[in-house]
Amino acid sequence: MISQLPRWVEYGAFLLALVAGTVNAVGLLGFEHQSVSHLSGTATLLGGRLLSSPWSDSVHLLGILVAFLIGATISGMLLRGKSLKLGKHYDSALVVEGVLLLVALAFLSQNNTWGHFFASAACGLQNAFATTFSGAIVRTTHVTGIFTDLGIMLGAWLRGEELDRRKAQLFMLIIGGFIAGGALGVFLFLHWQFLALLFPAGVCFILAFVYRWFLRQREVSAES
Repeated sequence: MISQLPRWVEYGAFLLALVAGTVNAVGLLGFEHQSVSHLSGTATLLGGRLLSSPWSDSVHLLGILVAFLIGATISGMLLRGKSLKLGKHYDSALVVEGVLLLVALAFLSQNNTWGHFFASAACGLQNAFATTFSGAIVRTTHVTGIFTDLGIMLGAWLRGEELDRRKAQLFMLIIGGFIAGGALGVFLFLHWQFLALLFPAGVCFILAFVYRWFLRQREVSAES
């Protein structure tokens, strides 16, 4: 059950959704107005442009899809199993995500579309980072599935079943984090353009440091 999970799960999910919302807002406001945190729209655009646009546009969209897959693959290599527990290489995954965002920043600042690929890979890594646990599929780079799961829960509640309040709270935190990230991304982009990506990259590095420090404190407590 979700109720058995530690409270840091909610905090982490909110911050990761905040990161994804910020990255996606920056991508949408950039020179190609390209979403990178989820693939449904990108896949639809690819299908349409196969028939109506230059092949270069289709190759670019396909590259974003492949980059997302590569990011998820990296996460799969770093994190084994589907259970959420301390001791996994979450810090390593966060550092890799932060580095990918910095590389994306470097390319996008030069109006180079390769930046979209690295930003998409970062989102793919993060989306695979939050795994299936305690009956809840948690994805932090888009909210379509979260809204769907929340609607199913509310429907069951209206039918008379007990509402899992903590799971609902977790879903609301992810939705709120993504929306807040979008607002923050717009604000940062309007002031600093693609340097706005320094914020989500910094959050990834800070989370990695805090996670590693927390593990170290647990090890020290266990030894004493």
